[in-house]
Amino acid sequence: MVIGPYLTERKVAFDPATGVRPPSGRSPAARLDEAAGLARAIDLDVVAAEIAMLSKLRPATYIGVGKVEEFAALVKDQDVEIVIVDCALSPVQQRNLEKELHAKVIDRTGLILEIFGRRARTREGALQVELAHLAYQRSRLVRSWTHLERQRGGFGFLGGPGETQIEADRRLIQERILKIERDLEGVKKTRGLHRAKRQAVPYPVVALVGYTNAGKSTLFNRLTRAEVLAKDMLFATLDPTLRAVALPHGEKIMLSDTVGFISDLPTQLVTAFRATLEEVVEADLVLHVRDLSHEDTEAQSGDVEQVLRDLGIDPNDGHFVEVWNKIDLLDPSQAEALRTSVSRRPVEERPFVVSALTGEGVEDLLSGIEARLSRDHVTFELRLGPQEQDQLGWLYDNMQVLSRDTDEDGGVHFRLRVAPDMIERLERRLPQARRVAQTAKQSRRRPAAE
Repeated sequence: MVIGPYLTERKVAFDPATGVRPPSGRSPAARLDEAAGLARAIDLDVVAAEIAMLSKLRPATYIGVGKVEEFAALVKDQDVEIVIVDCALSPVQQRNLEKELHAKVIDRTGLILEIFGRRARTREGALQVELAHLAYQRSRLVRSWTHLERQRGGFGFLGGPGETQIEADRRLIQERILKIERDLEGVKKTRGLHRAKRQAVPYPVVALVGYTNAGKSTLFNRLTRAEVLAKDMLFATLDPTLRAVALPHGEKIMLSDTVGFISDLPTQLVTAFRATLEEVVEADLVLHVRDLSHEDTEAQSGDVEQVLRDLGIDPNDGHFVEVWNKIDLLDPSQAEALRTSVSRRPVEERPFVVSALTGEGVEDLLSGIEARLSRDHVTFELRLGPQEQDQLGWLYDNMQVLSRDTDEDGGVHFRLRVAPDMIERLERRLPQARRVAQTAKQSRRRPAAE
């Protein structure tokens, strides 16, 4: 059973003591539906989903006594084994609810940790999940498990009560946390070396971000022809995946698929998964994929931007592009009105309307990525004589070939788009290359992480 205990909006204000946040803009029904979706993501059979509107929080059980009794009867009638409460419970609240409901109780943080634990595939992902889980478990050791109140006997030399079980468990958890943090440092160094090699190529990095289940992995598969897990479930992707993609004029990019964001992301996960989002921090371009068919698409967009800010990334710094996905799920008249509205926006602010499932708009998206990445490139014209044809491979490997024509003498005329860091090499290697256009904008290419 899933329970959504939500404060009525008129009573909600941010309280640093309790951590209660203002309303996210979502309806209680939409929030409950998302919580049920999280439960189904780990193959739980949701037999009941109930909303409990609260005027205030109860320190002992979070929700009121009357609602607790009502839910206890429902748990008994439906033979419920697990109750998921869509909020962050204190250890005492969790224990009290388990006593009253006679079922295992999991809060939102515990549920998301469980999902992440099942989705992690790489060694780093597994370590990050375990680290977040141990930090969460450590907080549960305070007056949570009664069997931990027992004490172990000392060795008898100095007397005294010895080490309590709760202290021993806390010490073991802390030792494991320190070991995982050391292991993660090693993984981060290895990944840093891989990133340095990629930047030496160099291919621009384009990262996909978005709310969970917005269609990032489906779009990733469409653009890369890869087979990354893409399902209609929350958190289908956890570990970051990178693939090379060729743009319309031949330039290659590294496309990164990242973990989906979610509202009220547990603090442990914001910290623990910062490393998995390093590709976003380093990216030359970030594609914010939005599920346009979702009723809470605006609220989801706000949550994504907030998580990015929590990670020290400014979503308004000019290298973010919105991709409005799932246009195929809209009514045809709605879809047409949306396309018309988008076409009237300034080109620099225009989102890309696509369907990752059908492929609609994907070619325009690739062209748009190329145009955004090429804003600081310089256009050259070049003629290669018949005796210089051995330079063709180098040109195609290092430049964007915009056009190619062959004259009667066998010479080949090129129009090239050249990255700033390749201009000097081109002019030194082929002095006849003539610059025909130049933009004064500075490169958005970011330096390697220290």
